This record gives sequence, C-alpha cells and structure tokens, in this order.
Amino acid sequence: MRLKTPFILLFAAAILLQSCGIAARISKADKRYEIGEYFVAAELYKRIYSGLTTKEKPLRGKIAFRQAECYRLTNQSKAELTYLNAIRNNYSDSIVNLRYAQVLQRNGKYAEAAKYYQLYLKFDSSNIVAKNGLISTIQIAEWNKIPQRYIISKSKEFNISRASSFCPSFVGSNADLLVFTTTRNLSKKTVQKNSAITGFPVNNMFISRKNAAGKWEKPELLEGEVNTINDDGVCSFSSDGKIMYFTRSPYIALGERGTEILISNRAGGTWSAPQTIKVFNDSTVSVAHPAISPDGQTLYFVSNAKNGLGGKDIWKSKVENGECKFVENLGSDINTSGDEMFPSVRADGSLYFSSNGHVGYGGLDIFKATERIAGGWLVENMGAPVNSVADDFGITFDGKYEKGFFSSNRNEIKGYDIIWNFELPELAYVVEGKVVDEKNNPVPDATVKLVSNNGLNARVQAKKDGTYRIKIEKDADCVMLASARGYLNQKNNLSTQGLTQSKTFVVDFQLSTISKPIQIENIFYEFGKWDLTPASESGLQVLLKILKDNPNITIELSAHTDFVGNNAGNKILSGKRANSVVNYLVQAGIAADRLTQVGIGEEQPVVVDAVIAQKYSFLKENDVLDEGFVLKLTTEQQEIANQINRRTEFRVLKTTYKLY
Repeated sequence: MRLKTPFILLFAAAILLQSCGIAARISKADKRYEIGEYFVAAELYKRIYSGLTTKEKPLRGKIAFRQAECYRLTNQSKAELTYLNAIRNNYSDSIVNLRYAQVLQRNGKYAEAAKYYQLYLKFDSSNIVAKNGLISTIQIAEWNKIPQRYIISKSKEFNISRASSFCPSFVGSNADLLVFTTTRNLSKKTVQKNSAITGFPVNNMFISRKNAAGKWEKPELLEGEVNTINDDGVCSFSSDGKIMYFTRSPYIALGERGTEILISNRAGGTWSAPQTIKVFNDSTVSVAHPAISPDGQTLYFVSNAKNGLGGKDIWKSKVENGECKFVENLGSDINTSGDEMFPSVRADGSLYFSSNGHVGYGGLDIFKATERIAGGWLVENMGAPVNSVADDFGITFDGKYEKGFFSSNRNEIKGYDIIWNFELPELAYVVEGKVVDEKNNPVPDATVKLVSNNGLNARVQAKKDGTYRIKIEKDADCVMLASARGYLNQKNNLSTQGLTQSKTFVVDFQLSTISKPIQIENIFYEFGKWDLTPASESGLQVLLKILKDNPNITIELSAHTDFVGNNAGNKILSGKRANSVVNYLVQAGIAADRLTQVGIGEEQPVVVDAVIAQKYSFLKENDVLDEGFVLKLTTEQQEIANQINRRTEFRVLKTTYKLY
C-alpha cells in the first residue's frame, strides 16, 4: 500500500496537469476567437482537437464546432467536414445544423442542405435565415432554368495571383478612377505580416486609372495618409470624388478588435490624414463598409450593434458637418438574423448590398433594394451569373450604365476574393427581311415604313437585293407597310411587348404587281364542282389581306380550267368557281362593288415562266400549256400540266376606289 500511494498521487497529478493544460489551450484559442482572430484560432483548435480521445466526445464536438466556425468565417472549404465532425461528436447546440446547412448550400449540395435546415427548424421554427435557406434549396432548380442576360468575366487589370482583391469603388462620377481593397504586397522588397484574422497580408487600398485609350493602367498604392499597418479598405466616394469614406480595423494585440469608419479629403493627387467618424456613442461598437449617397447627405454602413436584428445589419445616418446624426437600422425588409454587408449606392439612389440571410444561391448574394413610396424596401436578388454559391459582394456601377465590377471568391480554392466585370447588354430589337414580287424577285426601289405606339416613325429604302433592316424599341406595338411603284401595298404587325431577351424579327414582304394577273396559290375546289375546300382557307386569307391592305383597289377574279371537257361547260364551271371566291370575300367584309368575277374556262392556258420551268424539268420557259402541247406529254406529266392550268387569278382594275 505504501508503494501504491505515491504512484496514484503522481498519476492524479499528471491527469490534473494535463487537464489544466488543455483548459489553458482552449482558453487561449477562445480568446483569439472572441477578438476575431479566426485564422490563428482555427490552428489552435485544430491542435487541441487532434489531442483529444474519442472518449471525450462533448469536448471534441465543441472544439470541432469552433474550428468550423473559424473556417466558415474565413471562407475555407474545410468548414464542411469540420462541422460534420462536430455533429458526429454530438455537439449539443442545434446551431450546428444551421451552420452545416449553410456551408452545404454554399458548396452546391442543396438536397443535403435542405435536410439540415429542416432539422434546425425543428428547434427554431421562426428563424428567417433557416427558412430562407430551405426555400433557396427548393428554388435553385427553377432559378437555373431562367436565362440570365448578365455577362461576367474576371478583371485581368486588377487581380494578381495569391492575393485577394475586392470591393472596387469608382472615384466620383466619371468612372475613370477605381479604388479597390487588396492583400497584395506593397512592393517586392516589402514583406507584410499576415493578418491573424484571415491568414492573408493586411488590406490596403490601391488605385487604377483609365488612360486616353480607355484601358485601365497598372494599379498603384493609393496616395496619401490612408494606408497603414492596419487593415484599411472597403471605401466609398462622394459624387465629386473629393471625399472618401473607408473602413479601418485597428490592430490591438490580444485586445478586443473593432472596426471604424474614417473620412479623408483629396487635396491635389493625395488624400489627407483621415479622421474617425463618430457613429454611435459607444465607441466599442464596430462600424464598417461605408456607402455615401449621391447627394452626400446619407451614409449607409454595417454594424453589429446590439439593438440590430442579429448578425451584421445595414444602418443609415444623416451626415452633417462630418458627423453622423439620426442613426437608424434599415429594418426587416433588408436586415435578417444573418449578415447584411457591403452596401453601395448607385447614381440614381438605388441601394445594393450582400446578404446570407435572404433567399439566395449560397454564401453572400448581391441584392438590389428600392425604397417604396409607401415606406419600406423592395429587395430583389440579382440572380446568376452575378450571384453564385460562393460569396458575391462589393458591387459598383459605372454611373447610369448597367455595367461595372463586383467581388467574388467563386472557384477560388484558398478563398481569395477576385474582382469581376459585369455588364447587362442593352436589349436590342431589330426587324429585317426582304421585299420580293410574286416570283420572288427583289422589288426595285421598295420602301418599308414602320410606326410604333411609342412614337417611332421609320422609313427605309430596300437595297437592290430587296433586303432591309430597322431597329425598333422595347415594349412597342408596330405596324409595317411595304410599298413600291407599280405594286400593291402589304402590311404586317409585330410586337416587342413583354420580351426579356434581345430578338431579331424576320418579316418578308411579297408585293403583287398591278400591271398583270396574279395567281392566288392554294385555292382548291371540289372535283367537277365550284365548292371551295377547307384547304383553300390559307390562300383565301392571303387574298383577303391584300384587299384590306389596299382599300382603294378593285379587282377582277378569274377562274381557269384545263382542256378536259367542252369549253362551254368549262366556262360555266370556272365562272361559278370565281363567284365562290367573291362570295367568301363579301362574307369576310369586302364591299361587293370592289369585286368582279369572270369564268375563263380553258381559253387562257398558262405560259411557262422561269419559276415553273425551274420546278418542272420537262417544261421550258415560254412553253404554252394548250391542248396540243399537253397531249404530247406522258400521262403523269399531263396531270401536272392540267393542274397548272387549273388556277384562280386576280388583276387590279382600279386603284382609286372611294378616293374621290
């Protein structure tokens, strides 16, 4: 017993020392986590986790969750697996299901994300972030079916390898100066210390200028006294480009970290020493991501102030003499219990921001907010490809144009932020076509007119080949008219109402000559009778349209037969057939005194033209398909020739009907 006692005491002491050692290491990691040094904290938690045994599940679950939080907050892909470790170790807080669902959604695993959103909602059924996340996993399939018009590409001018570049902002309204935040080294000789928050070098602001050729020049460190050893960046400029608001995260060794907004003025080519703007009376409350309105009177910003809606919220205040007054939260239309960040304001006053709490694709999505007249905000997701499953944020517009830049870490394995170009091409609507005669030959000197309900009145001359082209407007109803000397007019209608994609309309015109008879295609009668068949409807509608497009003409309708039977009978039959067409037109609303019918019978056989000769190889141009010619053909060829002779034609008698 005397020998065992010292051994037991030593063993107990070792256990106690080990326990104290782990507790101290956890306390150190927790301290780093609490002050926002997520990169350092993640490494500390990782080492602690690897030293714990499988028997210490509750502690392993807690450490894994904190480690995963650090990875999530620094955009590390390892977050997914680490949250899963926390779940497998029975981490007791249900928040792990929400966080795991968010990273699953961010990684495009929507079905799995939906499962964990549902699990979390069993504990907190009112959580708006979980509700919106679940909706997103269901809606994503429908969103992907919607064609998107934005064109995006990486900005080669501003990005470099192994560094983040983000939150671009135009200096003033000319859009020829761009400032952005970046973790790149200040120079080849300078080795910057990595941030304990991100593991990357601290942020600085760089500027790029557009030269006379419209090309962006190589970015340079922003001049003046604004870049320091702290994290500096995410800036906004007054409309005249003379005042800059930006974020600074002061470095405090092992102290509570906060962020502040500073203001600097431009004097010549450099920026003055900045002054901190007092937003809240409590100086320990973090404020960041400033965005000044075009009139310079309203400052939007981000804060985690305790009286917000949860997470990071967007606030606004009036700016008077460099001070913020009447500070207010933008409310639940914009803010959620998630994070709303990176506001920016367009020249027209529209507010844009990023959120992971609204319905979206995953990570931070960019949203447009329009203030309602009756109060509140209308919030719209900008959609793909601007938004993705990754973090998309920090958008800036080139004045009134639908183009500019934004930031995203999509497809970046190490979580680097990259600046992207975006542009929404203007919707373009064009009508083009060809003006030809009944033989498909171009009509010389044809004119095409277009009138829209929006006031467009265009008139173009067709080219020698008969082609024309007219640019038209969106949301317009248009009436078109093609005309040429010696030809009948033809009208057409088209509309761009409700179209969301650019479109080229093809509208061809076939004009009928006034000087000679025109055959009406697709007019058919019952065999040996004068009754029109249903198949005649399309041909009759063509003739009806010609008469409506040309209300001042009168016409003669003539029907023709082949030589089969006697001529007297054929003339009677053809006369009745012509009368059937007249009756159809009268019933359709055409005045009877505009129409004259005549039966020709077999007396005017067809003279073969180039079109018929090209279609039938046994016929030559100028062949006359009379009885003597047809009887020399084969039986099959005779039937074709007789069919050609059986036709209905019209010719213009007058062009001055009811003009005088």
